[in-house]
Amino acid sequence: MKSVSTSGPQLVVAADELTHIDTSPSTMLPIPGSRMFEINEALKVYLAREPDGTVFDASQGDGGASLPGVSRELLDEAHRLQIEHGTGYDKPFGTPAFRRAVVEDYWGLDAATGWGPANVIACQGGRDALVKAYDAIQFLGHQRRGDFVVVSRVPWISYNWGPYAMGANVMLAPGLEDDAWALTPEGIAACNETAAAHGGRRLALLVITSPDNPTGRSLSPERQIALARAAFAAGVPFVLFDWIYHRVTDEDSHDLNAFLNALEPAERERCIFLDGLTKSLGASNIRNAHLVAAEAVVKFIQSRASHAVIPSFHSQAVAMAAYRMGFDKAAADIIEPTNASRKVVESFLADHEIRHIIGKGYYAFLDMAPWLEKAKLADASELGTVLAERFGLAVVPGGFFSDFGKNWIRFSYATPPETTAGALDRLWFALSSL
Repeated sequence: MKSVSTSGPQLVVAADELTHIDTSPSTMLPIPGSRMFEINEALKVYLAREPDGTVFDASQGDGGASLPGVSRELLDEAHRLQIEHGTGYDKPFGTPAFRRAVVEDYWGLDAATGWGPANVIACQGGRDALVKAYDAIQFLGHQRRGDFVVVSRVPWISYNWGPYAMGANVMLAPGLEDDAWALTPEGIAACNETAAAHGGRRLALLVITSPDNPTGRSLSPERQIALARAAFAAGVPFVLFDWIYHRVTDEDSHDLNAFLNALEPAERERCIFLDGLTKSLGASNIRNAHLVAAEAVVKFIQSRASHAVIPSFHSQAVAMAAYRMGFDKAAADIIEPTNASRKVVESFLADHEIRHIIGKGYYAFLDMAPWLEKAKLADASELGTVLAERFGLAVVPGGFFSDFGKNWIRFSYATPPETTAGALDRLWFALSSL
């Protein structure tokens, strides 16, 4: 019988199960901090010069800052649930009550889909959900790191860096500016070829966002499913659907039942759905999101979360309170003024003939190329500084997302309609002054 040392060092796993030496941290690009949290600081320059001036922040999508956010009624109910629940440890997936609320009260999942509470995992906000998903898809897909996560040509800024921090590389898919840089089946196939040309890498994940951040572009369920199938045909093991903005609409929000029923059972197992409270309820600092995925994915994330981030009960309590109330009612203070503001934006852009992209959600993406040329500005980043410091209007330069958006700005209309109208008037005054 082999003896085991009781005094010397002891490995936790067997020698052949040790992680391999990976020197990529020595060559990886340092991940820059997100500038999204600093943009509106430039408004202070304007206020220093115009202390009684009015400023407009069209740079963010935080309904908890620009709109009423989570109501006192919901917070009181969440607090009651917290007191009732206590402050002991919960499960790494959250709580059973949260899972049931997501399935029964929010999505209304049909048992015929084969999915239920065991397919839900609570997360501490969207970024936590994504980090957990990136980890899962690498281990459960091609079972290696260094492959590519494919995102749109002009993606949300953290899609450039979140996968990279988890050992995956990121590729911007081909896309046409006139089609809002939307993903295409042909573009996915091209990404597959490009990945193989870079050391035999593969595609690990396709991310589909609708409505999109930053462009606001919305994709029909049929188009999303077609893209997913194109990814599966290209050998991509998983597709993640980022639906964090889908409730902020004056149309029907996404129907998970219809979506799952349109997929073959084997296809469902390769889909991951992200949703949460940060946008539609204005609950950015409450940090609640959830993933709906195959049980194998959920169990993998659950095991890892038991050693890492376990979601707080309070964030789940706010979600349960909102879901049980009826989410349309709970989120009305965010969704209704945003929908009204969208009509203001659409009318303004049409009247002033500004080339733009606008779907649903919070954002319009505006082409500033004519004014950049007129003012001899290099890109929208320089324009953003001018707008904030000289005119008291904060927007997000499109170049913050990728170079392909460098002539565009993201204009947030997650504000009351009258505020949105004021911000648009200020924008036109500034552009006319250039």
